[in-house]
Amino acid sequence: MLTVAALYRFTRFAEPAALIPGIRAACEAGAVKGTLLVAEEGINGTIAGPAAGIAAVLAHLRTLPGCTDLDWKESRAETMPFGRLKVRLKREIVTMGLPGVDPNAGVGAYVAPEDWNALIAAPDVAVIDTRSGFEVAAGSFAGAVDPGIDSFRDFPAWWAENAPRFAGKRLALFCTGGIRCEKATAWLVAQGVPGVHHLDGGILRYLETVPEAESLWHGGCFVFDERGTLGHGLRIEGPPPP
Repeated sequence: MLTVAALYRFTRFAEPAALIPGIRAACEAGAVKGTLLVAEEGINGTIAGPAAGIAAVLAHLRTLPGCTDLDWKESRAETMPFGRLKVRLKREIVTMGLPGVDPNAGVGAYVAPEDWNALIAAPDVAVIDTRSGFEVAAGSFAGAVDPGIDSFRDFPAWWAENAPRFAGKRLALFCTGGIRCEKATAWLVAQGVPGVHHLDGGILRYLETVPEAESLWHGGCFVFDERGTLGHGLRIEGPPPP
């Protein structure tokens, strides 16, 4: 059984390109595959490999500037879910297409998975799925608003058109692992939108933490590897709906 680690960290890298050789070497030494994106705003990706190899890569990543308390979500795979290793330099670790969005300068309130149900059940809260349409089709929280976007870079335009719908509402945003909703809330907060919250650790942390009997999640969580979708307890559920 292989270990799969989904991770991200918003931090400032002065010379992100200089970090790539060391990251690649750590992955190759541990027989780890997957994708890691590095940019001036931080690091993001999902990797898989033997438990010892993943542990070694995570230990290396925690030596990077601002990554001492790097957080990640672990799940399992019976076979390698990635065909190769990719460590790439990018302009953004999650593409929003707007310059100057900095989660380090301020984000929405983090909501722990065990507190999420109470928040989204409140009558004054609008729950917004920040993922793409094909991901939403595989599963989502009951009653969540689907923006119907093709990619995360479409979210700002969708919000500009739909903001009046949410006047007087608190907002609860979520995504797969936390990175998209964290950046989206940073952008909303920077624009002065009040009452913004997001699910800490994303859907993956929720499915890992909240018992299935208490869960408000329906369907599977699409992951960007050969496993397809994950369910409660991060068990593999297989291919998403066509």
